Amino acid sequence: MTVKFALLGAGRIGKVHAKAVSANPNAKLVAVADAFADAANALSAQYGAEVRSISQIEAANDIDAVVICTPTDTHADLIERFSRAGKAIFCEKPIDLDSERVRTCLKVVEETGAKLMVGFNRRFDPHFMAVRAAIDDGKIGTVEMVTITSRDPGAPPVDYIKRSGGIFRDMTIHDFDMARFLLGEEVASVSAHAAVLVDPEIGEAGDFDSVTVILETAKGKQAVISNSRRATYGYDQRIEVHGSKGVVSAENQRPVSIEIANGDGYTRPPLHDFFMTRYTEAYANEIAAFISAIEKGTAISPSGTDGLIALQLADAAFESATTGKRIFPQVWRKTAV
Repeated sequence: MTVKFALLGAGRIGKVHAKAVSANPNAKLVAVADAFADAANALSAQYGAEVRSISQIEAANDIDAVVICTPTDTHADLIERFSRAGKAIFCEKPIDLDSERVRTCLKVVEETGAKLMVGFNRRFDPHFMAVRAAIDDGKIGTVEMVTITSRDPGAPPVDYIKRSGGIFRDMTIHDFDMARFLLGEEVASVSAHAAVLVDPEIGEAGDFDSVTVILETAKGKQAVISNSRRATYGYDQRIEVHGSKGVVSAENQRPVSIEIANGDGYTRPPLHDFFMTRYTEAYANEIAAFISAIEKGTAISPSGTDGLIALQLADAAFESATTGKRIFPQVWRKTAV
């Protein structure tokens, strides 16, 4: 079976997904839609796809699935449209910046029986998957503490900051999902500290650029997340999981993994410069998992509910950072749609 795809949005992340879809032997990129004709034309020409409108894709009989890479404020509406159109849906995070809007959207997904995957690609990174496999195999015993470091090489433009939903909903949301993925339990409390240390304009826009979050489960397991919009040494992505019998960790990755030793000391090549190259395999793996679920009719993960929970944790972190209080989101009681 070849799953026939349409790509909605031909921007930076759209290009990443177009590459992943086109490289998969069980998929074909049939159509591309974008509000900017030049972007749609360039990407469709690169992969031999047609340029179509969203309405044409919605009505098309030769499209099985869509990949939504449009601006965040369009995600929920598009998910609802394509759920009703009978298409399988892969949507970049978040579904929306408002949790109640996400709930409304997920009700439509449930009512139509649509397949929906939310793009938390880091679950599919080979290194992070190996960490989870070590946990599942009992190699470190019972998980007790998780440490996640995620730092961008530089801050995005302030115009983007203003519409992104803020660092917790835009950046830390990936780490909230990863924390749940590694802890194996839902989060009972959230404590967050946030500051503006990188760019004063980010603070003037009502956001932060440097945050630390502590998550705790009902059993006392803890996850500590460190985020910064500045890492002068490259794209910093590390995790460590401490358990009752040991520890497992995933170090930073480099395009070339060598080490040079001479009279000047030990040197290694720089880190990846950003997510497009660091997570190439993760993007390919998540599209492969999406295709497999469509072909086999199996449950999809990360699901819309996973997206909702991560957003709720982001909301709780923002509340904690701005009030100085520990927040008890009781997320697992709020996920019913």
